[in-house]
Order: sequence, then C-alpha cells, then structure tokens
Amino acid sequence: MRNDETRSVAPAFVRPPCGVAVALGGGGARGLAHIVVLEALDDLGVRPLVLAGASMGAVVAAAYAAGMTARDIRAFSLRVLRNRRLLLGRMLEARVGRFTDILKRGLVNPVLLDAELLLPSFWPDDIPANFEDLLLPLLVVTTDFNARAQLVLQSGDLRSAVAGSMAIPGMVKPVERDGRVLVDGGVVNPLPYEMLFDHASVVLACDVSPGRADGQGIAPQPFEAMLGATQIMQAGLTARMLRERPPHLVVHPPVERFRLLDFFYAARILEAADPCKDAIKRDLAALLETVL
Repeated sequence: MRNDETRSVAPAFVRPPCGVAVALGGGGARGLAHIVVLEALDDLGVRPLVLAGASMGAVVAAAYAAGMTARDIRAFSLRVLRNRRLLLGRMLEARVGRFTDILKRGLVNPVLLDAELLLPSFWPDDIPANFEDLLLPLLVVTTDFNARAQLVLQSGDLRSAVAGSMAIPGMVKPVERDGRVLVDGGVVNPLPYEMLFDHASVVLACDVSPGRADGQGIAPQPFEAMLGATQIMQAGLTARMLRERPPHLVVHPPVERFRLLDFFYAARILEAADPCKDAIKRDLAALLETVL
C-alpha cells in the first residue's frame, strides 16, 4: 500500500450512556397522564438522563426537569384545575384581543389565547426562566411555521419555548422567538422519542394520542372538527413512527376517551392512568437490568 493511499475506516460504534431518556407526547388534557409515568420513575429511584416533550408533554417535562417531583406536579395540577373560576379567569386574561374584535375585523379569533400568558397557570412560580437553570436536560419540540419544519429548543428562554410547543393552531397564538414563528410541536413530531436514542441506553415514550373510535356519532362543531382533525393526523403520524422504529418501552395510558380540552377532568384522567404504573415499573426495571 502506497503512502499516499488512504484506507476507509468504518466509524466506531458509540454506545449511548446507561440510563433512561423519556419522551412525553402531545395530547392536551390527556397529557396529564404523563405524571403517572414520572411517578413510576420516582418510585424506582430512576433519574432520567434527558427529557423531550412536545405540546402538553413539554409542559409536564419542563416542570419535572426543573426539580419538581411527579407527586408535586400531580398535587399542583389538581389544585389549579379544580378551581374552575380561577382557571377561567386566567384564560380570559390570556385571551388575545376582545370579543368585539370579531365584529370589527371578521377574521380575528376572539378566543385565541396567548400561551406565554397562560403557561404560568400550569406551572408554580419557581420554574426557572432559562433552560440552563433546569436540573435535568430538556429538549422542547416546536414547529417552525415559516420553515415548515421541526425546531428543537434546548437553551435560552424556557417559557417561550414551551409556549411555542403548545401553540395549537387556531386556539393558541403562535410564539415569536429569535425571528422565528413557533406553533405546536405535535404538528411535526407528536411523540419525540427518536432524538433520544443517542442519549440513553433505554428510551421510554408516553403516547397519549387518541385511540380509534367506532365511527358512530354526531357531526362536530367547526372548532371541534378542526382540533379533532389535527389529533387524528398526529395519531396517524405517531403510529407510523412506532412501526418504523419503536422506543425500548412505549406506554399507552388508557385515557383515550378524554378530549383535548378536558382539563377540568384532571382527577379522572389521572385515576384512569394510575393502573398502568405498576406495569411501567416492572417493564422498566427489567429493561434496566439488561443494560446496567
């Protein structure tokens, strides 16, 4: 072999760190079931190496990454969502524009919400302002509206990132950040686990997308149809992702019967998800035994 010749060398395989990475998907109120998954981790004494979240999953993941225990997140959520008058008042404060705007400009949605104003209703006051101050690494999945592509945020301002990830089109105002316009991360990646395979030896994903129905029922109202169609699209995207390359463990809490905006049924959602906690702990412990 001459000195000026080169030999191609296959890249060395890099084994991911031993541990668990957690992905929490979008699903509106059904995303409260993510709390049960995090409670299972706490019960096992397992500290995730990294979390990724989209939409409601980003809201829950950020609170956990900030250092809240899963049981604290449960208690806080139930306390806030139990007070309907308080929550509705905060939603009115977070509303963009006034109801009379629709009479003046026609195309303005009078119930459009500002996620950056609404988000503190779902978080306690001590959530840090920046990613860098979180106790656990966090990846927040958003959709760059103008680029028509996924944008993963992991540094800088935390509130604008999570608000952008939960900016459901037609219901929540898009978020402007660093010259980009951000909308719901679930539009492009409703269950963001595929980015975690290099971060941990075990990837756990919690899927709270709506299940299949029997095809019967009455015609939805226009707004409900718009939200429902988006959920159907995201469920189909998630199903395809899971077929092509599933995570090591995927959890499907039995919360399909709840709708996107059923936040006032928080206690029922958590009650429905609770029975899957023991199975999560059993399956995760078995997986960890094979890699540790």
